[in-house]
Amino acid sequence: MQLDDLKILICDDSILARKQMKDIINSIGSPTIIEAANGQLAIDMYKEHKPNLTFIDIVMPVKDGNAAISEIMEYDSSATIFVASSVGTQSELKKALAAGACDFIQKPIDKDQVISLIKKHIGGN
Repeated sequence: MQLDDLKILICDDSILARKQMKDIINSIGSPTIIEAANGQLAIDMYKEHKPNLTFIDIVMPVKDGNAAISEIMEYDSSATIFVASSVGTQSELKKALAAGACDFIQKPIDKDQVISLIKKHIGGN
């Protein structure tokens, strides 16, 4: 699968964090990028667009990332979700992984880590 063929959902309440993630992804290709500013919007956007990959923050208004991960996984058990958060507590990370997230990126976001994660999950090197 080519990056340009993908739909990627980025969910973070910080517009700057979403822009940073978008810029990193666009530096290696041109996938369709969908944005959401809270967990409920992430669920709604996921159902509408069925993205191939989802990056989601944990601490957000309306609905937190862990609740959104749970609902997305109920809707689509094959969803590929990565947590990108500054909340590095073991309990929150365990909740995210238990809810169905496949991996975790600690903020501040590291460009090489994001690229490596995407390539790993789309079959690139």
